[in-house]
Amino acid sequence: MKIQLSTFEDVPAIIAIINDAKEYLASQKIDQWQNGYPNAEQVANDIKNNESYVVVNDENEVIATAMFTTNPEPTYKIIDGNWNIDENEKYGVVHRMAIKKEFRKFGLATFMFHEFHMQLLEKNIKSLKIDTHEKNLGMQALIKKLGYTYCGIIYTNYHAKRVAFEKVIS
Repeated sequence: MKIQLSTFEDVPAIIAIINDAKEYLASQKIDQWQNGYPNAEQVANDIKNNESYVVVNDENEVIATAMFTTNPEPTYKIIDGNWNIDENEKYGVVHRMAIKKEFRKFGLATFMFHEFHMQLLEKNIKSLKIDTHEKNLGMQALIKKLGYTYCGIIYTNYHAKRVAFEKVIS
């Protein structure tokens, strides 16, 4: 199993994983990813910007995906709360993380977070920020287990309320 930058050839597999995640979230009555986002255009843009990652297994099958960047997230500038590391300092961001349904509960999200933490350490970047839906208790439990702390509420560019977390990387 390895993590690597996504290619345009990965888009169908990434979209299939995201669509599975959308169905799962809807089944949990979580109004996240239910408005057409994320979509193939967003994934292609992430790939173009070298911000889309996939996890592939030994058979080279795409089994997980995430967007990871060290570019600032515009919606993080205003937070009802406080970030641990000042918003003006460089930080990492994770969005659009999803696991193929047959591979959930195998630690793939933890594997991806660890890789992103290592990339930040190599670049001497002090934190990773993430937001999720307030009802997405699975993601919240995972990131808390990984040492993330609750920082406050942010609003997406489409005005959806999200709970924001940050981990200081050291």
